[in-house]
Amino acid sequence: MKIIAIEPFTLVQPPLDRSQSRRPCYNHTARRAFPIHKYPEFPRAIGRTPGQSFEEVWIRVTAEDGTYGLGNCRWSNLVGPLITQHFAPLLIGRDCFAIEMINDLMWRSTMRFGAGGLGTVVRSALDLALWDLKGKLLEQPVYKLLGGPARESIDVYCTSDDLDWSMELGFKAFKISNPVHHTEGPAGIDIIEEKVAKARETVGPTAQLMYNPVMSFNVEYAIRVMERLRPYRLSWFEEPLMPHDIDGLARIKAAIPTIPLATGEDHQGRHVFFEMARRHCVDIFQPDLRICGGLTEALKIYAIGEAAGIPTIPHAGGNIPYAQHFSFALPEATMAEYWMNSDPGVPLEKATPYPGAAVPVNGKLVPSDAPGFGFEISPSSLAPLPN
Repeated sequence: MKIIAIEPFTLVQPPLDRSQSRRPCYNHTARRAFPIHKYPEFPRAIGRTPGQSFEEVWIRVTAEDGTYGLGNCRWSNLVGPLITQHFAPLLIGRDCFAIEMINDLMWRSTMRFGAGGLGTVVRSALDLALWDLKGKLLEQPVYKLLGGPARESIDVYCTSDDLDWSMELGFKAFKISNPVHHTEGPAGIDIIEEKVAKARETVGPTAQLMYNPVMSFNVEYAIRVMERLRPYRLSWFEEPLMPHDIDGLARIKAAIPTIPLATGEDHQGRHVFFEMARRHCVDIFQPDLRICGGLTEALKIYAIGEAAGIPTIPHAGGNIPYAQHFSFALPEATMAEYWMNSDPGVPLEKATPYPGAAVPVNGKLVPSDAPGFGFEISPSSLAPLPN
């Protein structure tokens, strides 16, 4: 079955009904830190920080019988030419079932302008669209193509500072955001400890609690923060450094071996995960299937982790149908993350940006069993990408 068209779109959806909202979600109010906040001129709000745009592009890959698969990624304003001028001419006319070869072909085609970055972001969306297409052509959910369910349901933790709302929804494990950049020094560490102490008091002494600096620390600061946070029994400390600093992760791990380190959301390709496994500097892999190279690449990352005794817990794995199917099928995908984008009071099913996606109930989730990834997106909901 040949590929006959590859087209980028935006997804047109009705505005979110916030009539049940009790207050704005923490994403609209919380002070957040990202690497760019070394420079205080930039606002701390999600969506207003350069590089943090969540605008998405959807890619439709159509086979010669008219069946199509959908994948998506972020940074829609930047990736259009890569889709239409680089990858589409490379892939049209090829066998849509040859996903392994196509993923390898896409990877090799980017070497001269950089195998990572936006090239891998677009490759991820195309790979996901091909898996969605394969599931539809074979009339099977993707998790069955991966070998079938490994569990009855996925255990899901909630990423949110609205801990009262997360607990009300039945979550039993929690991750909170980071308000501090390492340039804020000792005063910043005091802010962090106060936030983590309040979170631990809120969720109780036995609940899993995680903390995510999102690349905003250097090695020295990460070690000082982790030392301060020892009494709060964190289940893991996530992505303290920028993706290139594998040596830094090894130094942190050597200094604080008792707090697990998790990372991978902003790492691309299996090779960097292999290096982290080789260096024994990470305890949990967290690839984002829309960034790392797609489901095909995530399966290789998983195999590296499995061989090294490292579980794979994809970034936003409870939100994104691709990662839901991954986590449902693979034994060492021990949990999934649900990144809260719902105002307190607004039911999760009303807030999902993925029509047809399952949402957690009492901290448990079962993916859709519809063919492919189970999207419920009509062709009329797809609008051409603006020029």
